[in-house]
Amino acid sequence: LLQPAVSVGNVGQLAIDLVISTLKMTKVGYFYTDCLVPMVGNNPYATTKANSMDLSINAEVYALPSKKLVVLQIRSPFIKNKYRPFCQTLLSWVESSKCDRVVLLSSSHAYQRDDEQLLGTPLRYLLTPDLEKAVGGLMQELNWKEMEKVAAYPGINDTEKVLHIPGGGITKLLFTESCSKGIQMAVLLKFCSEGDNIPDAFALANYLNEWLKLIKSRVNTAAQWKIPSSWRLLFGSGVPPALF
Repeated sequence: LLQPAVSVGNVGQLAIDLVISTLKMTKVGYFYTDCLVPMVGNNPYATTKANSMDLSINAEVYALPSKKLVVLQIRSPFIKNKYRPFCQTLLSWVESSKCDRVVLLSSSHAYQRDDEQLLGTPLRYLLTPDLEKAVGGLMQELNWKEMEKVAAYPGINDTEKVLHIPGGGITKLLFTESCSKGIQMAVLLKFCSEGDNIPDAFALANYLNEWLKLIKSRVNTAAQWKIPSSWRLLFGSGVPPALF
């Protein structure tokens, strides 16, 4: 199962858009929950005028049996105090559906990094203990950096370290709950800031592709992702030429 966290810059959701659009995944259902703000809109992955009128809602499920891949796309923010009920419902679904692994795409505020997190790549990963046993060695081979823990009380007690993901939405809660339930979960995240987060989405999607090999990469290692039709108006329509 591949899914986004509703986090800073919506980077995880945008990266999921790239995966669904590129792999031409089929919508197989909805994830019904009262934890998300209700919404409805046109098909974000329209390829023809006919299917552009299909409706989409706040949480939908897509599948690609050939790659044993299921994707949950989330398109609206969480209702206040609904994080924990959502996590409980989601993980119950994961267990009942017998998902082998869960991969959560997320992001975190770049301006809240500590000194150690400022070094090297802005991409990080986390693995639950059960998944660490299976793929921990591969992450080392890929030379990936694990998300660092930070001081619980900076400047007062620097020895006590905690996991801190500011701007990460449900990321920390979902990860810690998966650890306690023995669910194999990986978190892939990018430090970023709010703005035009399309480059961050491409970076996170490429990061995911390094591991799962969902699509072939070019010689320069940049994967060939297909931009969904909904992105044309992501930052509004263009300026009319008559105004220049």
